[in-house]
Amino acid sequence: MLQILVDADASPVKQEIYKIAARHQLAVILVANASMFVPSQPGVSLQVVSGDFDAADDWIADRAGEGDIVVTADIPLAARCLARGAAVVAPTGRRFTEDNIGDALATRELMADARAYGVRSGPPPFTKRDRSQFLQQMEQTVQAIKRGRR
Repeated sequence: MLQILVDADASPVKQEIYKIAARHQLAVILVANASMFVPSQPGVSLQVVSGDFDAADDWIADRAGEGDIVVTADIPLAARCLARGAAVVAPTGRRFTEDNIGDALATRELMADARAYGVRSGPPPFTKRDRSQFLQQMEQTVQAIKRGRR
């Protein structure tokens, strides 16, 4: 059964995920290190994990599989989920694939090295365009999975 697993602690697109899930009658599991509001919408649940640094990532990666969609901005988590056959979409609407995850991991490493040398960096502010691209990519991803293609 197609489900959406959400790296929820800092996700800016939870409301959009609820809309998509309702439209397609999909289960949503929000995974977080702390309790948070979850709408009383059928199929939406919250999984609170221990406070360990990678506990939410580990929980998601251990359960993601073929036919699932994972929503995360965490590139190493995206790579782990892709390896298990899940589709992965970032909150900005970027779809991680086997073809682009290597570049994403390499860029992440370069940015970590730059930060270690004092270069200030971080993601740009989240925009309405990001939100729109996320909705579009999620719709395309759901449709592709329903048609039997990732």
